[in-house]
Amino acid sequence: MKQFGWFGVCGSGRSLGGSKPCMKVSICIVNLNAKQHLSACIKSLSKSIGHRSYETIIVDNHSKDGSQKFIHQNFPDIQLIKNIRNEGYTRAINQALKRAEGKYLVVLNPDTLPEPDSISILIQFLDKNDEIGICGPKVVNYDGTFQQSCRRGIARPADVLSYFLGLSKKYPQNKKYTGYHLNHLDENEINEVSGVSGSCMVIKREVIENIGYFDEQFFAYQEDSDYCLRAKEMGWSIYYNPNSIVKHIGGAGGSGTIPMRAIFEWHRSYYLYYFKHFASDYSTLFNLFYSFAMFGKLIFAEGKYLILR
Repeated sequence: MKQFGWFGVCGSGRSLGGSKPCMKVSICIVNLNAKQHLSACIKSLSKSIGHRSYETIIVDNHSKDGSQKFIHQNFPDIQLIKNIRNEGYTRAINQALKRAEGKYLVVLNPDTLPEPDSISILIQFLDKNDEIGICGPKVVNYDGTFQQSCRRGIARPADVLSYFLGLSKKYPQNKKYTGYHLNHLDENEINEVSGVSGSCMVIKREVIENIGYFDEQFFAYQEDSDYCLRAKEMGWSIYYNPNSIVKHIGGAGGSGTIPMRAIFEWHRSYYLYYFKHFASDYSTLFNLFYSFAMFGKLIFAEGKYLILR
């Protein structure tokens, strides 16, 4: 959905040629069986972005719910990339990002509902701060409750274990235990963080040019944490800005339609993230312990699903 605004040529150095205005915002969405949520999400985009020019790129991972036909019939201006199989979230979002022409790249889930001016607020915030490369909104459930995963620490083993063992919930103001979801921070205050959620994140094009795209060894999950950590290591700041609010169902379409695969990939992503970034800081014995702990949790989660489904 390309719409050119009145603002003139953007200042990123990326021009579309001649006097034609440069695309300001690229909305990048990966869809898998989320047709029931797509319409509301797409219709909310214009008000969330304001006067800025934008394009919408949707990569469909071989949905079985008629999503592709629905997009063609109802939103013909959207750039639709059709995969012949489920390529996984990370490879698909990279397909969208590589086609995107915007100065600002918005990674957005199809089961989100950005509130009016929500994307605009994040872009304005990034515009005013050269050192900030990635920004995320306050993400809430449809009942308005806070989704803690929208802001994160680096998630070293102690942080992950504190979260899984419930210590962060029991001691929400103790920074020793809250490094995963940063529970000690006020959810209504702007803060520098180590990561934001891929359900909605805005990335400056300069970050893409600096560090590249998402790491496709992550089929799904933790690709956002990995990307944010890579950005931080290259000197970019990452911020959580609760003045922008985005509603998110979570688990709709995508993971909700392939639950056993989703459980496996969720645990696999933690394993990959740990061994990519942290394993060299710990002993072989601890690495074995971490591997067995994650494998044990995977078996427990898959078994629980089979019993309760």
